[in-house]
Amino acid sequence: MNFPNEQILYRVTQGDEAAFSMLYTHFRSPALKFCTTLLKDEEEAENVTQDVFAKIWDRRIQIKPEHSFQAYLFVSLRNQIFDQFKKFEKDQQLRQQYVDRMTILHDEDGEDKEARIKFLMGAVELLSERRKQILKLNIEEGKSYKEIASFMNISTNTVKNQLIKAKEILRRQSRLAIS
Repeated sequence: MNFPNEQILYRVTQGDEAAFSMLYTHFRSPALKFCTTLLKDEEEAENVTQDVFAKIWDRRIQIKPEHSFQAYLFVSLRNQIFDQFKKFEKDQQLRQQYVDRMTILHDEDGEDKEARIKFLMGAVELLSERRKQILKLNIEEGKSYKEIASFMNISTNTVKNQLIKAKEILRRQSRLAIS
């Protein structure tokens, strides 16, 4: 008998948490290995694995017991990882845009430059303490998401989310100041 059989998958679609726990227990280790191979980061692999299993539970009624759950799981893991790669690339682009803007500010004339720097510093000061600290660690000190997460004892996903929100706020403030 192959695991999982249709009966277990059917039970999962009906909301049977024990059956889902059996699936999770059986597939967790191979899922982690797969994710770690692609991400090269065990903590991030754990986060992706947890996220995908949570999504599978949330969408359990879409599971087709007659199809391969393993194929469904690994396609879901791969897609989640690719989405993270896209987000990471976008974060890197946003960081570069921020650095570029700071360079432009550096190259501008006296009063205009000073006014923009004051505005930007004021906008940063309006951020919550946590966002401000994460932004400064990332931008000023060049720390990675993982280093910041370790330093602040939070998850790398929290670091990413807080940086994205901080940069969105600063971008919005910047647009308001220009118009």
